[in-house]
Amino acid sequence: MKKRIIFATGNAGKMKEIKSIFSDFDGEIVSMKEAGIDCEIEENGTSFEENALIKAKAIHKITGDIVLADDSGLEVDFLNKEPGIYSARYMGEDTPYSVKNENIIKRLEGVPVEKRTARFVCVIAAVLPDGSTKVVRKTIEGYIGYEEKGENGFGYDPIFMVPEYNKTTAELTMEEKNKISHRGKALQTMKEELKGDI
Repeated sequence: MKKRIIFATGNAGKMKEIKSIFSDFDGEIVSMKEAGIDCEIEENGTSFEENALIKAKAIHKITGDIVLADDSGLEVDFLNKEPGIYSARYMGEDTPYSVKNENIIKRLEGVPVEKRTARFVCVIAAVLPDGSTKVVRKTIEGYIGYEEKGENGFGYDPIFMVPEYNKTTAELTMEEKNKISHRGKALQTMKEELKGDI
């Protein structure tokens, strides 16, 4: 029987990145939706690590499969690391990212580039069939740009500048992004961690 990994997300952009990185996995990788799971998970942890584990454990309880879940977000130093673990719910659950991005740019008005430092954080938690867990955290450092740029990303990608490319993460190709992004690095690391298990 082919092994199955369920990734606890409904985000199509994320699934695209995940499937691209795990393309050599001999089994299927499915989202919660593809696995036919529809449940609300309350992410009430106080850190990226806690939230990722809450999600992974909740889905594992239902399926018993290998479950991966991530919790990721943007930390802007000048804004006391906001939006942080509230990145997805920042300014309200259904607020479009164009509005969130504009708000962050507005709050940084007049702030010089050296004080606009920020990072994307990605924590991935895995729960294995026997209930054991693994957790990895990766970041990508950059700064907040002055306007939205690029069509390739989602979320806060259009305002996050990557100094070594002098582009936003939304202007990078999928290959470039997977090499350097917080999620790309966390997924690669988790893939290594799971080598004996998948």
